[in-house]
Amino acid sequence: MSELTKLSLEKAQEVLARECSPLGLMASPEGYPHVWARDSVITSLGAILTPGHEACLRTSLRTLAGQQSELGAIPNNVSVATGRLDHTNAGSVDSNLWYIIGHYIQWRTSGDFDFLQAHWPSLEQALLWLRYQDSNSCGLLEVHEAADWADLLANRFNILYDNVLWYAALRAMASLADSLGEDGTHYAEMASDVRHKLRIVLWVGPENADEWGPTCPSHTEWKHTLSQVDPVLVKRPFFLPYVAFRDYGDYCDVFGNLLAVLFGVANPAQEKRILDYLYQVGIAEPYPVRVLHPPIYPGSKDWREYYRNNNLNLPDQYHNGGIWPFVGGFYVAVLVKTGRLDEAQHQLEKLAEVNRLGINEEWEFNEWCHGRTGRPMGYPHQAWSAGMYIYAHRGVAEGRVPVFDVDW
Repeated sequence: MSELTKLSLEKAQEVLARECSPLGLMASPEGYPHVWARDSVITSLGAILTPGHEACLRTSLRTLAGQQSELGAIPNNVSVATGRLDHTNAGSVDSNLWYIIGHYIQWRTSGDFDFLQAHWPSLEQALLWLRYQDSNSCGLLEVHEAADWADLLANRFNILYDNVLWYAALRAMASLADSLGEDGTHYAEMASDVRHKLRIVLWVGPENADEWGPTCPSHTEWKHTLSQVDPVLVKRPFFLPYVAFRDYGDYCDVFGNLLAVLFGVANPAQEKRILDYLYQVGIAEPYPVRVLHPPIYPGSKDWREYYRNNNLNLPDQYHNGGIWPFVGGFYVAVLVKTGRLDEAQHQLEKLAEVNRLGINEEWEFNEWCHGRTGRPMGYPHQAWSAGMYIYAHRGVAEGRVPVFDVDW
């Protein structure tokens, strides 16, 4: 490890020391003084590896559980000031998904049986709410546009990111049920079905040939959509970002594809195609990583005029091709998982460099940076930028991926 990566680790731990509030892990004191479901769980991957912060995830999960709706929805975020649900971007699907995965992380790292047992009814309710998001009983979740972490992007219907997390959440439920002495077989079977459908519906190319059979795909609407997709695209080196009503996205959702590799949705041939492609297009230039390639421009069918809101989602910015260091942490982790250790070390160095940047001072661990210039544009002191650097650093140091180094 270089001196820069070691210093970045120290600075990341200092950021986390300011983020663990009495209600759990805040996203950012300056910009987002809330316990966000997705942010707090992702940040916890680094917090659980940081002495003195092991309990932060448990606190976050308690806070989120305390604001769960009677129908099972987990809040997108809870205000640290009021302790109540904040309705900012309230319509999210991935809150429930990360909430379930967060309990898996908590169990794997703490072995706290009493905590898991006490929260099991909440987990079952959260999963039931998710099952109702499968409005046409196809097995995959149907999600409105801008209803997940990419809250200013028009991914829609059967979205890669949400459904990869759906697979991971079901695998987590199967494992947690077994740990409680319950029968997790049904969750495991559902997860296998989700993975199978992701491989045939959102992948175009010969790498999924083994998944096809006489009844695939089983849902009628997919047949209409895929009859349009395959002849036009022929093949793509990544999972498509979404497939909707006779429509599809033709760009690479980098975060969704990285999660597909990390959680084992992608088969080995798909893993190689994805990572080779990300390297070929320089997805980590100037820093790891740009979260969408290529950017969406006005005139594209996937362009929305609301992308101009607050000057955020213009090409090469925010979710539209901006650099998000926390996703860079996932990129390093995936490189470690797939045995690309030299490249993982190289990208960790670059991740340290981007976290060192700042608008007002060094080591701001910014939310996101411009996709071309690499200059910071988001809020500083982002918990998940710091947490995922710690996670990536540990992965490179040990040559393995913490927590998710198991065969799902």
